[in-house]
Amino acid sequence: MSRIGDRKLVIPEGVTVNVENNVVTVKGPKGELTTNLIKNLEVKVEGNTLEITKVTDNSTTNMMSGTMNANINNMITGVTKGFEKALEIIGVGYRFALKGNKIVISAGYSHPVEMEIPQGITCEVPSNTELTIKGIDKVLVGEFAAKVRKVREPEPYKGKGIRYKDEHIRRKEGKKAA
Repeated sequence: MSRIGDRKLVIPEGVTVNVENNVVTVKGPKGELTTNLIKNLEVKVEGNTLEITKVTDNSTTNMMSGTMNANINNMITGVTKGFEKALEIIGVGYRFALKGNKIVISAGYSHPVEMEIPQGITCEVPSNTELTIKGIDKVLVGEFAAKVRKVREPEPYKGKGIRYKDEHIRRKEGKKAA
């Protein structure tokens, strides 16, 4: 059984954590994030440590205490360091481009695919085959990166498509001559 819900989180300097009406607010140098506290859980902030305690002890509360602890830890990391996902596109004529508040993806379709960048996320295109998605909310960054990847998922024969920078695509052998 996991003990993530029992760990104490250290709040770094420059970060404030407030709990009011079952809403946890984390403010830091990069911004502010809020989340609703799950019922039967309490958050205690003492000095520079944060601890989640269970009001009632049942299996649902035990599971959700670990989830809440991980979510608050991600919020603290987000407002201090931020999160980023790097994508790369592989294929002849495949490329990324920024146009205002949109990403234009040329991925072998008859038309370029335009995706609007959500609020709270910034995108950079270091080269026309690389895209970096940055933000303070881990869920938003991961979700938007997954949507971009879904435009043209990597295929196993030639490896063409959009993939995460550190992703390994398992390659298949094509047809063999008789």
